[in-house]
Amino acid sequence: MRLLLLLVLAIGAQAQLLKEIEAIPAIDDHAHPVCPPATVPGDRDFDALPVDNLEPESDPLLSRPTNPDLPRAWKALYGFSGPASGLKLAREAVQKREGSNYSVWVLDQAHIETMLGNRISFCEGIASPRFAWVPYADALVFPLDNSKLAAENPDRKVYFPLEDKLLLRYMKNLGLTKRPATLKEYLARVVTPTLEEQRKGGAVAEKFEIAYLRKFDFGDPSFADAAAVYARGSAGAAEYKVLQDYLFRYVASECGRLGMAVHLHTMAGGGGYFDVSGVNPLLMEPVLNDPKMRKTKFVFIHGGWPYTRELGALLEKPNVYLDYSSMSGSFYPATLAATLREWLERNPEKVMYGTDAYPGSELAGWEETLWMANKTAREALAIALDGMERDHELTHEQALEFARQVLHDNAKALYGL
Repeated sequence: MRLLLLLVLAIGAQAQLLKEIEAIPAIDDHAHPVCPPATVPGDRDFDALPVDNLEPESDPLLSRPTNPDLPRAWKALYGFSGPASGLKLAREAVQKREGSNYSVWVLDQAHIETMLGNRISFCEGIASPRFAWVPYADALVFPLDNSKLAAENPDRKVYFPLEDKLLLRYMKNLGLTKRPATLKEYLARVVTPTLEEQRKGGAVAEKFEIAYLRKFDFGDPSFADAAAVYARGSAGAAEYKVLQDYLFRYVASECGRLGMAVHLHTMAGGGGYFDVSGVNPLLMEPVLNDPKMRKTKFVFIHGGWPYTRELGALLEKPNVYLDYSSMSGSFYPATLAATLREWLERNPEKVMYGTDAYPGSELAGWEETLWMANKTAREALAIALDGMERDHELTHEQALEFARQVLHDNAKALYGL
C-alpha cells in the first residue's frame, strides 16, 4: 500500500510539473517555418537543402504515418478527426481563415513566443518579433566547380546544384554575375557583404548544413594556401578542402565579429547516404579551441545524436551551446529525458529547446511536426526535471527555473532577443 501511495504521489508530482512547463512560453531554437499560402503559395525557401527529393530511407518510428500523435495534432490544430483524405481541406480552411497571420497562429498553438526560422529569406507572415532569421552560409564555402563533389553519392548529386544556385543568388543580390578573380576579392565583395546584409536584415545566426556535404574535420590553412587554390578555379578533393577549411573559419570568425551565432547540423541526417561518422562534434574541437573563435558562439543543432555524450563534454567550452530540436521529433519522451538529464546535470544554461518543425509530407507538414515535437520536448523535460527533483538534486523551484532556462531564457540571452 505504501509503495502504491508513493507511486501515485510521484505520478501526480510529475503531472503537476508538466502542467507548469506547458505554461512557459518557449523560444524555438531551430525550425523551418513555411510562409502562409496567402502570401507565398508554394514556398520553397524553408530550406537550402530540402530532403524531399532524395532516395527513400528508413524513417524513424515517430516520423511514420502510424505515429498516434499525428491524428491528435490534426485534431488540436484544425479540429479534424479524419480520415486522412479530408486533411487537406481542413488545413486549407484554417489557412484561409488566418490569412497572412497563419504562421503566427501555428506558433500560438504550441505556446511558442519566438521561433528561429531557418530560411533562405523571410516573407509577409514570417517576420520579427515572432520569428528570428537564421539564413544559410554553406554556399559561401563552396565557390569552385562542385561537380566532382556532387558525384560522390546520390544525395550530394541533389545538394550541390542547390548550393551553386544559392551562391549565384547571393552574388546577384550584390550586383555580381560571376565569381571574383581572387580570394581577397571574393571575401571582400561576396562573403563579408552577404553576412553583413543578412545581419542587417535581422539574422541572429548563420546556419551550416555542411554535415550533408563533408566531414567536420576542418583544418587551419593559411590565406596564401587557400588563395592559391581559389585562383586555379578548380581543384582535386584534397586541395579544395584547404579552401573550404579556410572559408569555414573565415565565416565563423565574421559571425563572431557581427554578433551572430553559428548553427551546425549535428545529428544523423536525412538521406540514406549521410556520413554519420563525419558529424561527430569532437571533430570540431580544434575550431572551438582556436582563440580567434572564442568570440563566436557555436550552437550544435539537434543535440549531436548519436554523439550526445561527446557533445555534452564540449559544453564546458565557453563558446559551445546545443539544442535538442529533431531529437524531440525522433525519440519518445522517456528516451530523450535521459539525455536531457545528463546535459542538465552539467551545464543547464547551455541547453535549449527546439522542434525542427519541417514540411515533411502531406500528412505531417511543419504545423504537425511542430505540434508533435513540442509535446515530446516538454514531456521529456518534465520527466528529466522530475527525476532530478525526486532524487533531491533540485528543489521544485529550481526545477522550474531550469525549465524556464531551457525553454526560453538561455536562447533569449544568447541571441539578445
